[in-house]
Amino acid sequence: MDLLLTNITLNEFFNPIWLSLKITIIASVIVIISGILVGRLLARNSFKGKSIVETLLLLPLVLSPTVVGFLLIVIFGRNSIFGQVIERLFNQPVIFTWWAAVIASVVVAFPLMYQSAKSGFQAIDTNIEEAARVDGASEWKILYYLSIPLASKSLMSGAILSFARALGEFGATLMFAGNIPGQTQTLPTAIYTAIDSGNMELAWLWVISIIFISFIMLMIIQRNQNY
Repeated sequence: MDLLLTNITLNEFFNPIWLSLKITIIASVIVIISGILVGRLLARNSFKGKSIVETLLLLPLVLSPTVVGFLLIVIFGRNSIFGQVIERLFNQPVIFTWWAAVIASVVVAFPLMYQSAKSGFQAIDTNIEEAARVDGASEWKILYYLSIPLASKSLMSGAILSFARALGEFGATLMFAGNIPGQTQTLPTAIYTAIDSGNMELAWLWVISIIFISFIMLMIIQRNQNY
């Protein structure tokens, strides 16, 4: 590694890795909690316009990352209501910060968690949950003690896929958070910069790092599905 990193310090090499992991972990926690709650809600309730709501939730899966990034800039930019509120609360805009990368990762990863959670909850026999309600269990207890354990395989798969998707997010992050070394430069944007500057050895090291992490995540899914 010393030979390959002659023009970069170990700190500079590991910065995008640590930042990517920090952003991905925070985004994954948000995605898992929101995905479970929204997935459970829509799996057990029908209402007018439900198909439109679900389509909007899944839209980031098919939209171009640049479109997602553009919409995030419009929604959270300094000229928007949300952007102005955030700037007043934190004395700085969210755009071009690592929190912008978290938001971008949440948006692109949420559909995977939501879809897996919804499928897992729909596979549960509703009679089991209804019996718990008859015995006086609250909806939160039913969710925590019954629904989540019974849908655990689907939830685990969704969580890991969401983690991997958030880790690999590039387009929306580049537009919304930028590519500032040590501040918003994640693994995908660092790889892009390394290739653009002709540093293929460094690019390969980062590529191998992200492939290794993603491979471990997918291996966990496969083991989870086989048991």
